[in-house]
Amino acid sequence: MAQQNQSSPLTCESLPSFLSSFVDTFVDFSVSGIFLPPQQQTPQKPLQTHYPSPDRLVAIGDLHGDLEKSKQAFRLAGLIDGSDRWSGGSTTVVQIGDVLDRGGEELKILYFLEKLKREAVKTGGQVITLNGNHEIMNIEGDLRFVTEKGLEEFDVWAYWYEIGNKIKSLCHDLEIPKNPFHGIPLSFHRVPEEFSHSIRARIAALRPDGPISRRFLANNLTVLVVGDSVFVHGGLLPKHVDYGLQRINEDVRDWINGSTGGRTPEHCIGMNAVVWFRKFSNELEKNCDCSLLEHVLATIPGAKRMIMGHTIQETGINGACDYRAIRIDVGMSKGCSNGLPEVLEISKNSELRVLTSNPIRMNKNRSFADARTKEGLGLLIPEQGPKQVEVKA
Repeated sequence: MAQQNQSSPLTCESLPSFLSSFVDTFVDFSVSGIFLPPQQQTPQKPLQTHYPSPDRLVAIGDLHGDLEKSKQAFRLAGLIDGSDRWSGGSTTVVQIGDVLDRGGEELKILYFLEKLKREAVKTGGQVITLNGNHEIMNIEGDLRFVTEKGLEEFDVWAYWYEIGNKIKSLCHDLEIPKNPFHGIPLSFHRVPEEFSHSIRARIAALRPDGPISRRFLANNLTVLVVGDSVFVHGGLLPKHVDYGLQRINEDVRDWINGSTGGRTPEHCIGMNAVVWFRKFSNELEKNCDCSLLEHVLATIPGAKRMIMGHTIQETGINGACDYRAIRIDVGMSKGCSNGLPEVLEISKNSELRVLTSNPIRMNKNRSFADARTKEGLGLLIPEQGPKQVEVKA
């Protein structure tokens, strides 16, 4: 009997997957305050760049670390209830990128979006998220627009993630977790010592093959076509279409997963990159390159319009270039211009409508089914054009 009591060490041989799942759930809740709904274990599907027109499509602009404003935008479109659960039925939602930077609840928004993705599929809906320039910057290790609260949030993540790894390491039948900090310097030039650990945590989480980037960002799209609408954070050029929209998405995914080495995909580098381009978002329509936009859309079968974020529109969601360019970044985050949330709604018959929380605009006709008249969306564009706002670090 004594020999039996001194039997082999804990192996968890009968429940390794259960233990791992329990630890992951414990860490997730400790970081985000959210219990993620169970996810069906299915073989990973290829990224899907083209989707048919749904009965209802909602586009949401840049969120930049402001969880409450993010929830307000979803509520505005009737997509979540009072308990923040999905209530959008079969609606398809596109979030245009830039969840990261300028705010202190970036991880909480990533978890919130992941929760909604899992809830939406149960009712025939879906939430599709895109990469913006700030996702690309953080994966590259460019942290110029990170806030102190944003660093603190990743510090908390690192604390709980390491505890979870230590628990997993006690079970001999579980794979030994990788050290996420491997290869990251202990200190950084001109960075105060008190921020060094937080910066290391953020780099560890978000670099290629990092636990957060791999889990929440790798399966984001960078370019998306839904029905007759093209979604991209910054804008597209003919060379991007020639290269292939699906190929761009796969290149970015493989880079974030860490399977292609450390170099950023070329279509995400520079001011003409898909996540940086601004020539269709200028404050004055006369300064938008409408002929170029017309050419790009003509090379994408069935495309009528391009919907973009990236450049804050002080007048709210608006259109340019005969409404072939729709700009939906209203700077809602308190880290930007603290704008009142607005979202774009597209119906099955391609009618576009702006849903706004701005009381000044609520009584205006925000529908622009006939975008060629001065009715509807045209009311949002003063003669001198909408003001473009660039937020400095």
